Amino acid sequence: MSQIKLTHGAAISGEPLTTSTTNKLAPGLLLNEIDRRVTMIRPTATPIDQISRCGGCRQSGSMIVEYYSVSSKPDTARVTSFNAATKMGDVQTYTLSVDSDIFQESETILCLPPSASSAADSLVLYVMSRDESTGNLTVVALASADMEPEDMNINTGDTLVRMGRAATELDVQTPQFEALPTKDDNYCQIFKMQIEESTYQKIANKEVGWTFSDQEEIAIMDMRLGMEKNFLFGVKNRFTNPRKHEEVLTTGGIYMQAAKDFSLSKATLSESVLIDMLRSAFTGTGGGATRKILVGGSELISALSKIATTHVVMGAQTFTRWGIDFNEITSKFGTLLVKYNEVFDICGHASDGLVFDPQYLTKYAHVPFKAERLDLRTSGQRNTNAVVATEASCLVLRCPDAHMRVHLTA
Repeated sequence: MSQIKLTHGAAISGEPLTTSTTNKLAPGLLLNEIDRRVTMIRPTATPIDQISRCGGCRQSGSMIVEYYSVSSKPDTARVTSFNAATKMGDVQTYTLSVDSDIFQESETILCLPPSASSAADSLVLYVMSRDESTGNLTVVALASADMEPEDMNINTGDTLVRMGRAATELDVQTPQFEALPTKDDNYCQIFKMQIEESTYQKIANKEVGWTFSDQEEIAIMDMRLGMEKNFLFGVKNRFTNPRKHEEVLTTGGIYMQAAKDFSLSKATLSESVLIDMLRSAFTGTGGGATRKILVGGSELISALSKIATTHVVMGAQTFTRWGIDFNEITSKFGTLLVKYNEVFDICGHASDGLVFDPQYLTKYAHVPFKAERLDLRTSGQRNTNAVVATEASCLVLRCPDAHMRVHLTA
């Protein structure tokens, strides 16, 4: 066989194209086709698995997947103490202690609520310096450069909002800002499915793409439902099977990877509460995209469907993607694509849901989905032929602040 290098891809001559050659010259080509076929089987029953397959899969060289998440720098902090300092040149300076290290020299800060001498003024502070040992800030009040200490009414607990920097004309450098991601990990779980057919049992002559028989289709559906449960509510663990003396790895579900929670009460459920939920889902340092997905159990979806809406449009429009029909909840904060997921009911979470940003949902596969036929009759085990499907994979939510759990209470 001779290979011809092209500008993009490769060509072969002198030999038929085989799967082994394809896997060598174009890794992932056949895998993508298999995943496409798998997603044709009842996509609405397993929305999380469906979306993760359609979004592409990252190959992992190990059963232990390590990934990084990073959030935006926080915008606010709170005052823990306030003291007047001596004058520096022509301006009065003040010392602030805050509960965060987000402020640096030359930044401006908005104090909420405004507490300048006039109610119409907004109190904006300028950071003269920051004590690296204590974290205390030396600031100047910009509302009035000669403001006296008694006119400053900053209280413990006041919110400070980080604003832009204000450099001098001759400044060349500024305090550095780096965002270091947090390292986390998850375990790939080996999912398997096997069906057997007797040599004397003729399988129904119906195929779905990729030579699936009816029995194989049902088995794949059951396998995907099991994976959906682990991908949502699984617990990350590794242990040694005492009977087989082999290591077992179980994957952690994405439900507990979300960083935010929001509770809804049946007794007070209204359009205004729904808007508050949307606000929480789409705002904050991990706001993410303006279109997110809410999957949940029947109790939660039923309660949301009963809300009388005027400013928020719910159920009036449908959105189809990844082979799934979603109902839209639209607000000025963003749009939620809502889908009932039977796995929440099965796993005891009928009153719960998960809002996630699909662009931050990542699937890793150590062993991509594959199906193998075993001839057990030839090997002398049983007078059957078997089909074994295998996948070792896990899901992770990057940028945890972009995702939120939703709980419906009595």
